[in-house]
Amino acid sequence: MGDSSEKQAKPSFWKGLKSEYKKITWPDRKSAIKQSVVVTVISIVLGVIIAILDYGFKFGVNFLTSIS
Repeated sequence: MGDSSEKQAKPSFWKGLKSEYKKITWPDRKSAIKQSVVVTVISIVLGVIIAILDYGFKFGVNFLTSIS
């Protein structure tokens, strides 16, 4: 094993956090709004598609179980 004198001092958690926080590039207001609208629209469209598929599968299963 190595000596403890070989170990380098670790920076404190908060100093590391502060240096990483400075590296963040935040989007401007226009870009953030645009991305939020896109996420909302895609979520609604996918929700409608899933609801239609769910209704179709429900109808299909009910049809198949009522045949016999």
